[in-house]
Amino acid sequence: MKGFNLITFLFIIGIGLIFINFKEDLEGMFIQKDVPLPTELHPTVSEAKDTLINRAADKGVEIVITAAHRTKEEQDALYEKGRSTEGQVVTNVAGGGSYHNYGLAIDFALKLDDGDVVWDMERDDNENGKSDWMEVVAIAKDLGFDWGGDWSSFKDYPHLQMDFGLTMRQLQNGQRPDESEYATN
Repeated sequence: MKGFNLITFLFIIGIGLIFINFKEDLEGMFIQKDVPLPTELHPTVSEAKDTLINRAADKGVEIVITAAHRTKEEQDALYEKGRSTEGQVVTNVAGGGSYHNYGLAIDFALKLDDGDVVWDMERDDNENGKSDWMEVVAIAKDLGFDWGGDWSSFKDYPHLQMDFGLTMRQLQNGQRPDESEYATN
């Protein structure tokens, strides 16, 4: 019986230590906070977006940002496309479930000389033997973006995001990135 009490005591102490060490993570996962959604791109993401556009142009690749921050309502409207409204399915998540809603994501496309916009991953308009699309992705990754084309669940080739180490659940539960904790390139 004494061994059981000691084991129980040590177990309780262990759980307490885990809670103390991971309190912030646990709060972000389980405690709902009433924190409004951001209304614009996070400053670090916005700065990286501008740098991406400029660095791509330096390589002879012109890009257009086709989406950046989205409101919950805009995300809901996109989610309904191909479901309850006309059109093809555009996104797999409703409002509040996209990094765009937290100002942490952008989408891009290639801009042609005639002004048309394309999502052509093979195109090599700067004629350097490399895909213009993948040149942009490489620049984006160098700037700290994660690319939706690397996802295993589904591929979102125009999508670039900075999650600052936060999961969607943590964002939905009110955690927000602290700009000072993120090192930019």
